[in-house]
Amino acid sequence: MKNIIGILSRTNGQIGFGLLAIVFLAALFGAIHPPYDPIATNFSERFLSPGEKHLLGTDMFGRDLLSRILVGASSSVLVSLLTVILTITFGVLLGSICGLLRGWFDRGVMMVLETLMAFPGLLLALALMTIIGPNKYGVIFALSLAYLPSVTRLVRGTVMSIREKEYVEASIALGNSMIYTLFRHILPNCVAPLIVFGSAMFGWVLLAESALSFLGLGVPPPAPTWGNMLAEARTYLIRFPWLGVLPGICIAITLLGVNFFGDALRDKLDPRSVNKK
Repeated sequence: MKNIIGILSRTNGQIGFGLLAIVFLAALFGAIHPPYDPIATNFSERFLSPGEKHLLGTDMFGRDLLSRILVGASSSVLVSLLTVILTITFGVLLGSICGLLRGWFDRGVMMVLETLMAFPGLLLALALMTIIGPNKYGVIFALSLAYLPSVTRLVRGTVMSIREKEYVEASIALGNSMIYTLFRHILPNCVAPLIVFGSAMFGWVLLAESALSFLGLGVPPPAPTWGNMLAEARTYLIRFPWLGVLPGICIAITLLGVNFFGDALRDKLDPRSVNKK
């Protein structure tokens, strides 16, 4: 609670929290009760400008843009959260095992992960999605695999550093098992860097998911995502700019919120931060 209050006492934390709260509320509203059916077409209402009936206008098929943006927020947030959770879960598992066991297992796993890190995350995800085909769970798997090496390296390095501390050696000397020592003394020290890294990764994943959808390799239409809404709007941007501007603003607001909130987290939780109070 003290850390949360400390984060929200900072200007960047307040701005980031406010922007992310708007995005998550929009995602929740989109999942529960959007104003209109986001995939229902009405050709008599094509390209309506923002107005009283459709607050943000309609697209080339007469679909309500506000509803599509809200449901797109739900899809993007869900994919990003599941990817972050899955990546951190397996990253902690692999990193802990490698940091504790070392030896041939550590060398083998890190060799594979460093090979994956030779490819940019988005490029690796693109290659995997080309093989898997466009679908929501394929995006989660591809992006999780793309960011897994970074999380594993972070946890492994922290575990290898903490296991040399005197209190860890004392715990083992007292007869505690390595598993108990890991969960009681080692992994709690990984929480702060993982929170900071996870907040940044949420933004990376959301941007990568939008890019995959824009290229036609993300969540397939007609299900709305911010990325495929941008892709559909390309042909009409000159005459109907709101079709592309609105989802673009949503992506920008989310990334801005993630960056501000991530800066506040780093300032508070990262012991190397010069701004830590």
